[in-house]
Amino acid sequence: MEVKQKNDSKKGMFYIEQDEKIVAEMTYVWAGTEKIIINHTEVNEILKGQGAGKQMLSKAVEFVRENGLKIIPLCPFVKSVFDKKPEYDDVL
Repeated sequence: MEVKQKNDSKKGMFYIEQDEKIVAEMTYVWAGTEKIIINHTEVNEILKGQGAGKQMLSKAVEFVRENGLKIIPLCPFVKSVFDKKPEYDDVL
């Protein structure tokens, strides 16, 4: 499962495609130049239980670490994962 990213100066998303259709997405908006707010995660039924959400979040964490950014987790899914994974505390 390949996680891709779209990004511009205002918003972006991490997503997974199958047959040229987006079947999972994690959207974010920029909060200034040093933070992103992850505000929504959605996974199609065909990927349920396969860890698609966690894979997208892992890609998001990789992105912010590489760019010296922080994440504000407004999405309930992302917040719940951050609450359980202290190894992500550096990006909060």
